[in-house]
Amino acid sequence: LWMAERFLTRSNLSRRAVAAPLAPGTSVLYPQVGMTTLTRRGWRGDKRAEPEEDVAADRELPDDDSDNSKAPRLTLMEEVLLLGLQDKEGYPSFWNDCLSPGLRGGILIELALRGRIHLEPLTARKKRLLDRKVLLKSAAPTGDVLLDETLRHIKASESTETVQTWIELLTGETWNPFKLQYQLRNVRERVAKGLVEKGILTTGKQSFLLFDMTTHPVCDTTEKQRLLRKLQDSVLERWTGDLRRMDRRLLALLVLAHASDVLEKALGSLEDTQYEMAMSRAKDVLEADAELAAAQGRGTEVIWAVLAAFSRA
Repeated sequence: LWMAERFLTRSNLSRRAVAAPLAPGTSVLYPQVGMTTLTRRGWRGDKRAEPEEDVAADRELPDDDSDNSKAPRLTLMEEVLLLGLQDKEGYPSFWNDCLSPGLRGGILIELALRGRIHLEPLTARKKRLLDRKVLLKSAAPTGDVLLDETLRHIKASESTETVQTWIELLTGETWNPFKLQYQLRNVRERVAKGLVEKGILTTGKQSFLLFDMTTHPVCDTTEKQRLLRKLQDSVLERWTGDLRRMDRRLLALLVLAHASDVLEKALGSLEDTQYEMAMSRAKDVLEADAELAAAQGRGTEVIWAVLAAFSRA
C-alpha cells in the first residue's frame, strides 16, 4: 500500500507539471525564477552600449554647445580657420604664417579628443611632453577626411614620432625626402570646403594682378559671432581660474588660436578693460606649466604638448 500511494503521488505531480503551461522565456531545464526588483532592473541592462571609447568620443558634444544644439558642430580646425578668415574677403591675412601649422596641431588634438591617439606613458627617461611619442589608440574612421588621412599616416609610419615632429611632417617641413609622403596638402581649402557644406561659408573668386584666388566669404555671421562669444566667454564670464575645471575643447581652442596667431583678432572686438582682462587670463593659461597641467588634467596631454611645441618653436 505504501509503494502504491507513493507511485500515485509522483504520477499526479508529473501530470500537473506537464499540464501546467510554461511561462514565456522558460524551459524544463531552466524553470522561471521569480524576478526581484533588482533583477528586473538589471534585465534590460543586459543590452550593453557600445564600449568603444572612440565611438563615445565622436558622439560627445562640447559642454558649451549644449544650449545651442541646432548649431552645426565644428571641428577644431574649422573653428580656427573661421577665426582667422576675414569675413568679406574670404581669406586669412597674407602676413599670417602660423595658420598652417596651427591647423595641423588642431588635427592632432581633435584625434586625441576623439580617442584615436595618445601619448606614450611617462618613463624615467621620457618625462617631458615633447619627448613622448604619439601612439595610435584606435584606427576606427572618424568620418572626417583630414582626420582619417592623418590616422593612416600615423598607422603607416615605421617609427613613432613626437607631437612636434608630427606637426612638422604634416606641414611638410622636413629635409627627409622619404618623410614628404606624410604632408597634408590643401588643408585650408579642404577645411573651408567643410564649412561651405555646413552653410557657414560660401565660395567666390577674386582676381589679383598675376593670378585668381578662390575665396570663402562668411555667409553665416551668426555662427561666426557665436564662436567669437564662446572664445571670449572662456576668459571672461565662464572663467574658472582653475585649468582642471576648464572644458577641454575650450582649452584646445584657446591654445590653437594662440598657436595660429588669431587670438588677438578674436578678442579685438572687446572693450579696452575687457580686452586687457581677457588677454591677461589667456596669458595665464598659455604661460602655465604645461608638464604640471598635463599631469593634473584628464585627457589633456596632447593639448599641452601642442602648446609646448609652439612655445618652443
